[in-house]
Amino acid sequence: MNSTSTTNGMRAANGVTADIGDGERASKRRRRAGLVLTCLVTAFFLLDAAGKLAGAEVAISATVALGWPSSSVFFLGLLLLVGAVLHMLPRTTVLGAIYLTGYLGGAIAAHYRIGSPLFSHVLFGVYIAAIMWAGVFLRYPAVLSVIAAPTGKR
Repeated sequence: MNSTSTTNGMRAANGVTADIGDGERASKRRRRAGLVLTCLVTAFFLLDAAGKLAGAEVAISATVALGWPSSSVFFLGLLLLVGAVLHMLPRTTVLGAIYLTGYLGGAIAAHYRIGSPLFSHVLFGVYIAAIMWAGVFLRYPAVLSVIAAPTGKR
């Protein structure tokens, strides 16, 4: 082994070894963590949608308690199912996240309107949205760079 390279990477001029594979492994771990978050959130949405579409008594009573008519439960479940499917497909993940953020905003507003407890009910949609968007940003870091630092001249 000479002073300019190592078995795992390259030796910089200052003697610090940089492992070329570290960035790749970190990237794979980041994407995997994002996929886990996406799967967890999507499973939650799919279970919620299934309960609404099946007309489960708990889904109906919870929706009626929020001030919605019982006849709207199926339609709300259908809307949620569309968002969950959009979110779980790689080509439409970001579109699904935007769609579901709107859906969750409606849930937040409904809970706030009836005076639900703040941290356990009203902000629950914020928690789910934060996990959902963390999954998106971990899988697709370019999305965060577009949102956080838009480029363009004014």
